[in-house]
Amino acid sequence: MSCYNRPMSTGSGLLEGLNPAQKEAVETVDGPLLIVAGPGSGKTRVITHRIAYLVREYEISPFNILAMTFTNKAAREMRERLDRLVGSRSDALTVGTFHSFCAKVLRIDGHNLGLDSNYSIYDADDQAKIIKDSMELAEIDPKRNPPRAILSMISNAKNKMWDSRAFTKNADNYFKEICAQVYHHYEEALTRNNAVDFDDLLMKTVQLFREFPSVKTKYNDRYKYIMVDEFQDTNISQYQLARFLAESHQNICVVGDPDQSIYSWRSADIRNILSFQGDYPQAKTIALDQNYRSTANILDAAKNLISINGQRIQKDLFTDNSKGDLVEIREAYDEGEEASFVISEAERLVRENGYKHGDCAVMYRINAQSRALEEACLHQGTRYRLVGGIRFYKRREVKDLMAYLHLVYNPNDDVNLGRVINVPPRGIGAKSMQQLGGWARSKNLGLFAAMQEVAAARLAGEDCPIAITKKAATSFADFAVTMEKLIELSKREKVVDLVDRVVEDTGFRNFIQNNDDSPQERWENIMELRATAQEFNAEAPPDGLATLLERLSLVADVDNYENADDSITLITLHQAKGLEFPVVFMVGMEEGLLPHSRSLDDEDQLEEERRLCYVGMTRAEKRLYLTRAFRRSIFGATRAGEGSRFLRDIPAELITSGSGPTNGSASGTNRSFGKPGESKRPSWNAWQAPTPVINRGKPESARPTLSVGDSVRHNAFGEGVVTRVDVTASDTEVTIEFEGGVGQKRLLLSFAPLEKIG
Repeated sequence: MSCYNRPMSTGSGLLEGLNPAQKEAVETVDGPLLIVAGPGSGKTRVITHRIAYLVREYEISPFNILAMTFTNKAAREMRERLDRLVGSRSDALTVGTFHSFCAKVLRIDGHNLGLDSNYSIYDADDQAKIIKDSMELAEIDPKRNPPRAILSMISNAKNKMWDSRAFTKNADNYFKEICAQVYHHYEEALTRNNAVDFDDLLMKTVQLFREFPSVKTKYNDRYKYIMVDEFQDTNISQYQLARFLAESHQNICVVGDPDQSIYSWRSADIRNILSFQGDYPQAKTIALDQNYRSTANILDAAKNLISINGQRIQKDLFTDNSKGDLVEIREAYDEGEEASFVISEAERLVRENGYKHGDCAVMYRINAQSRALEEACLHQGTRYRLVGGIRFYKRREVKDLMAYLHLVYNPNDDVNLGRVINVPPRGIGAKSMQQLGGWARSKNLGLFAAMQEVAAARLAGEDCPIAITKKAATSFADFAVTMEKLIELSKREKVVDLVDRVVEDTGFRNFIQNNDDSPQERWENIMELRATAQEFNAEAPPDGLATLLERLSLVADVDNYENADDSITLITLHQAKGLEFPVVFMVGMEEGLLPHSRSLDDEDQLEEERRLCYVGMTRAEKRLYLTRAFRRSIFGATRAGEGSRFLRDIPAELITSGSGPTNGSASGTNRSFGKPGESKRPSWNAWQAPTPVINRGKPESARPTLSVGDSVRHNAFGEGVVTRVDVTASDTEVTIEFEGGVGQKRLLLSFAPLEKIG
């Protein structure tokens, strides 16, 4: 038994309320440990209680413990729980995301790789700018080779630990050869700007540990206990990082669930968790099987769905919760009708069943699906929150002010300099910037350093060293002098005071407040950023500024998600990972959407789509709705679609169409989620509107006869006028212009709840 394998005290209460598996996981201290944690199984509680157990029962120094997860939201929740469990000692714990941990390592030790400590972290917008410039240097046509595709290829290469040279060696087709050329220039630009992208944070830290054993040993000596959450989402670089950190002591605890691995598109590798025991033969495995979140019916439906997958670690999820309501499957004619039902049903649950709007979440496969849902919310006057819309830190004025702060911290940052050189307008044209850039490259200088040369020449009464207009030279010199003063201030001023000076000295305040484009709203956003800066005032300059910029650079869509009682949440299935809601609507349950069309010919990708569906279903606590549309307009094209194969994976006894369990075609229709002619499953009834349906399932003679100009009423869309009638052999399609901002809809008479009026 090691010195760390002997409890120093007992009776802490940390084990109270834990089930046997959770208790075993908390009490397993030394050696490799794999915790397979099903959805809603209390894994965050287990992780935090295990850390507290190390500190309180084994008297392990918090300084020697590292916990890494994937989102700032998860890290923040973990930190808050640990504050309650171990008090002030939690301050010495290292708890954060992979990227934030690596960012700090590189601030301290990145100089070994030629990276100055004041480096910038570039976001997607910054990357896009560098990719565009790199493609120009490589003479690559962006029309024939989409920049986003090239950037994605470079990102994948970095996640495989390939720099531009390694990528060039492995380029086995024409497009990859093109990407390799761009990657070379992209890499040079990052180095020139003393900047990294998100992938670099991981790749360079692993490179640092591999090439400088003394640095690796330093972190090995410090972190004697490593915990990694969401291990199924790790990529190659994250996996190597974890192995390097645990190399000396082997006290690595990983927590995850292969059934919830949904990020292969960002290079997550499910094999990392599936092969953990092979990499650590002495590893202990503990399964957390008890679900505390969902009703039995929801859990059983999800279990049946995921059981079909082959890439799994077997576990037998169960719950002591009540059976609850059956899973409701609803069908709609198109996405408009689907959205109207979802929002109407949510309103009904609020009105009749005591739910709050904040209890309801609508989840979808792709962002484009949110449009119809937003329209339905607006039409019905329902407050909603769109996760992943234009984020606060992506707003123009916020990005501009952050660019100034980045430039103050890292004057070599040409990308952020280019963003603010004319914010506010300084009369500096594109030609002058090109001339400045050309001269700077010839002298091996950054843009700011070149401006300093212009300013120095003016101060000395000498001619401008660059062939530019006098007006441009004056503007460059004035900008350089202003920024030099702010750079000096950053070394002694608190962060919030520095923000105030930047806003004033650059003319940014007047620019915002005298702008005709929503000046009040934009100024309020600046004040919100200022309030954020105040959180870092306690750190000594310029460390506070470094921490602020690091925090803002690594923020993600879901990080600041907080439930609001008065708003329905609209969110993608990927973003919903880690969240839970009493009521979940999953829309777009159709072939080609979920599962996505890209997965249909790839068994591994199809399994991931099933896992994504499973993740969505297991976000629901009490009620789960799965909806599909017979026709859907996406990206300007309308298509008819068959129901998702995932719907057929749910046993019939666990589902309802809204009026009780389905045991056949409840409405007398022959509509089915399967392909035409298939009879694998009973037909779930045609989708029911929140109010009684008029035409559905009725014979043709009972349907209204409509002509152009007729006034009609729809249960969800309200009143409108028929503008077109198209008769086919099997049905009649009518185009109706609805009132109240609903707009134009195309509906089938056999299906739509239409009533002729007037």
